[in-house]
Amino acid sequence: MNLLSHAVTTTGRRSNNEDSLCHAPALGLFAVADGLGGYDGGEVASAVAMETLLAFVERGRRDPEGTWPCKQDKHRTLAENLLRAAALAAHQAITARRDGRLNQMGSTLAALYVSGDIAAVAHVGDSRVYRLREGTLTPLTRDHSLWAELVAAGQAVAPRHQFPYRNQITRALGLAGDARADTTVVDVQPGDRFLLCSDGLYDPFDDPTLALHLATGDAARCCEALVALAYERGSTDNITAVIVDAS
Repeated sequence: MNLLSHAVTTTGRRSNNEDSLCHAPALGLFAVADGLGGYDGGEVASAVAMETLLAFVERGRRDPEGTWPCKQDKHRTLAENLLRAAALAAHQAITARRDGRLNQMGSTLAALYVSGDIAAVAHVGDSRVYRLREGTLTPLTRDHSLWAELVAAGQAVAPRHQFPYRNQITRALGLAGDARADTTVVDVQPGDRFLLCSDGLYDPFDDPTLALHLATGDAARCCEALVALAYERGSTDNITAVIVDAS
């Protein structure tokens, strides 16, 4: 499978950028992280998450029998196991750095690892992965957030953009409690377009509007335009997007 991709991150209306990204098309690895923990901590946590993810996947490809922070699950593909272990390694790396001014830091994670005609997806927190196929936008992740948990439990809550605690997440790398990455595997077909993004990108859009704009232009032009449009539509957070086209 051939991959064409582009990545953009911007501070937006914030004073500093706590988002980080991984853009490694030669590996088929793409990811977005949104840091938590204030001015210093957030940007450190997201950077550590991306550095650890990339290093672990590179090493895992070279030496699948090397030391992992967890056992491989025989019911999962190698790609899925690799992302799952890489996310755990990132969690451990952030936890080891939590001290002093960094003692509250953590990070979300949304990762895509394409291997042939399949892709493994892993996520923690409320950064997202979408797939656009023949005009249909499909979320490949479900937010680990208070709003999403209430919806999943069948409780009547306001739409996300009206929910006062919409940015309260229930899982994050580096934080105490549940930091597991949810993983899945999807097929990849020529013509598929994947979007990985932080909440600063998707917050100003509903799914139909996002799908409409995501279907426009090549990966580079679409990525740049989406980030600019999210800012124009009032995004108050850092804005990060990675677009991957399969052919």
